[in-house]
Amino acid sequence: MSVPIPPAAQDLFGDRIDTARAYVEVLADRGVSHGLLGPREIPRLWERHLINSLALEQFVETDSTVVDIGSGAGLPGIPLAIARPDLQVTLLEPLLRRSKFLTTVVDELGLSQRVSVVRARAEDHDGRYAVVTARAVAPLPRLVDWALPLMSEGGTILALKGASALAEVADAAQVLQRLALHSEVSQVVVHPDAEPTTVVSLRRNQ
Repeated sequence: MSVPIPPAAQDLFGDRIDTARAYVEVLADRGVSHGLLGPREIPRLWERHLINSLALEQFVETDSTVVDIGSGAGLPGIPLAIARPDLQVTLLEPLLRRSKFLTTVVDELGLSQRVSVVRARAEDHDGRYAVVTARAVAPLPRLVDWALPLMSEGGTILALKGASALAEVADAAQVLQRLALHSEVSQVVVHPDAEPTTVVSLRRNQ
């Protein structure tokens, strides 16, 4: 299914827009039929899902290793991998059907040299990464429990959150303090035509 490309996406993905478009078309078709996205999401796949995912990009250093917890349909891991060919991205997904979907999509998009799919729960995975990402996976205290063991020394946890991000960080204050994690809540505008996206970043206190 063809979904029109907004100018913001063209600007953000540049010469990789064809790969991004192929991914959007997969989401609009098999992503919906596999139950990973609702049909109402089709008109806003670019804005709400791909462009939204790129709000994390400015927090990720060059040549980083990234693990995307509970990747589901591949968000935000696949858009990040498309936009940033310097990254090595692992999509961590415990459900068999979803992990098979991700493996097929990664192969079809020609990303398999830089993107790997691991079928596992975060708590059962023993990899270490510079950046741990998550989108709509769990409240912060639970997310931190899963993400912290995957974070290499000096690493970062990046969570895409909604309007209640500040309240969620406040509620998790004791947990974050106990784990010596410093939190920042940022409103990121990745393009003048894009809506702001809330990013919570967590790092070890120095």
